[in-house]
Amino acid sequence: MMPLKFRLAYRNLFHDRLRFIATIVGIIFSIVLVTVQMGLYVGFRRMVTTMIDHSSADLWIMPAGTKCFEDPSLLDDRQRFRALAVEGVADAAPLVIGYAQWRLPSGTTTPVFVVGSELRGSGLRPWNLAGGRIDDLTVPGAVAIDQSYFERLGVSGIGDSAEIRDQKVQVMAVTKGIRSFTTTPYVFAGVDRARSYTGMAANKVSYFLVRVAPGSDVGRVRRQLRDGLPDVEILTAAEFRSRSRSFWLFGTGAGAALFAGALLGFIVGTVIVAQTLYSSTKDHLSEFATLRAIGSSGAYIYLVIILQALLSAVIGFCGAVAISSVVVGMTADSALPIVMTPTMALALFLLTGVMCVASAIAAIVQVMRIDPTTVLAR
Repeated sequence: MMPLKFRLAYRNLFHDRLRFIATIVGIIFSIVLVTVQMGLYVGFRRMVTTMIDHSSADLWIMPAGTKCFEDPSLLDDRQRFRALAVEGVADAAPLVIGYAQWRLPSGTTTPVFVVGSELRGSGLRPWNLAGGRIDDLTVPGAVAIDQSYFERLGVSGIGDSAEIRDQKVQVMAVTKGIRSFTTTPYVFAGVDRARSYTGMAANKVSYFLVRVAPGSDVGRVRRQLRDGLPDVEILTAAEFRSRSRSFWLFGTGAGAALFAGALLGFIVGTVIVAQTLYSSTKDHLSEFATLRAIGSSGAYIYLVIILQALLSAVIGFCGAVAISSVVVGMTADSALPIVMTPTMALALFLLTGVMCVASAIAAIVQVMRIDPTTVLAR
């Protein structure tokens, strides 16, 4: 049988159906808003480091002051041989990045972000291939693009042609899901072709991707590289990932905007639930006064009100998850998808509970001000 305090909380909550619906709608609205903002944050956080995440490099050699992966600065290609001379370095693959203009068959142009790497070894090659092979990119003028950018780049699949910097290129491989958070399409090519597409000198590169030999100490190799290459920065993949996220999320203000939206949703939901619980409690003051008059403890009354809040939280959260799942599915193939993880779902559930319990405080304060003798005076 349902415990008395739970039954009392249930009846108080459902006594006024219209007010109950308003409460649930408020909770759903606020949690969906928080979910969207935090989902965008998680999606954005992943996308800004997608290239770093899919690299097998243990260490990144980069120009001093590089803020993020998309910050195109230059290194001298001869520094690669100094890096390879360090004991414990198995490979130091050159990586070329830069912006270029893609000319569609119609004659219009659109900016692209070229990523040039060695197609064998430890370079940064395209992944999630939906068509073609990595070896196909060894053909002169061959490039790989993501299928989500077909319309923007004026192509329909493998074999189609376009131009970059007045040079003919042909789509020889197609990826699925490699999207840029800046919405500028990634174009993968070999190192030499990437230099030509971006106008980079033949002896320049953007990064060296260092793979440490098995059994070697990464910290020791890093110190030796610093001694041999004094004019560069050498970061681990984790450090470069953290730097890129810090720059895009906080250096540009994008993260602050997302957090502000999530905070707004939390505040709106808390106010709506607090107002509803307060009104519901105020309508039942005589009942709570009776409970106090017959000897019910303050803890018992606290528990009834908090149970009301938690019931609202559970029902509202379930509705919010259903709506959020639809939103997540609709944005899965967009330029900036909303991401929902199990950890995030658990955090949102706890947040909903905290929001509703915090909202119950105003109702608890009102009840505890009741004079039990008012029941006897009637």
